[in-house]
Amino acid sequence: MKLHIISVGHKMPSWVETACTEYIKRMPRELTVDIIEIKPDKRADGKNSAAVQEAEAKRILEAGGKDFLIVCDERGQEVTTLQLAEKMQFWQTLGRDVSIVIGGADGLHPELKKQADFQWGLSKLTLPHAFVRVLLCEQLYRAHTVIQGHPYHRE
Repeated sequence: MKLHIISVGHKMPSWVETACTEYIKRMPRELTVDIIEIKPDKRADGKNSAAVQEAEAKRILEAGGKDFLIVCDERGQEVTTLQLAEKMQFWQTLGRDVSIVIGGADGLHPELKKQADFQWGLSKLTLPHAFVRVLLCEQLYRAHTVIQGHPYHRE
């Protein structure tokens, strides 16, 4: 299974690349993680937030294909690391890849959220997109180690 982090945004600081690369390289061959960047839509030509969200949603869905679709949303379900590990074990039984979406500055289009198989609330705090990338990479790695019985996660 492949895990795709589809992120609206580009030109991340070097610390983001360094941190994400560190966790991604620790993942096993059968559970790879990659980051797909979606260029943010511009608000030029009188586009409002809904139009920007719609344009970005189309590109997100194209990138995700027929993957199990997870969107990060502040109103989504929050999970513990152990619950994430259980979810990851479930995802591995689906026979398809998983795409986890980080929205742009205008958020995610409501229709995209409706199409999602899971809405994941990472925190009630407002988090910068760069930090969310690192957080996802680290938590996916941590959940993998829980599944493998490694002592990376301590209760």
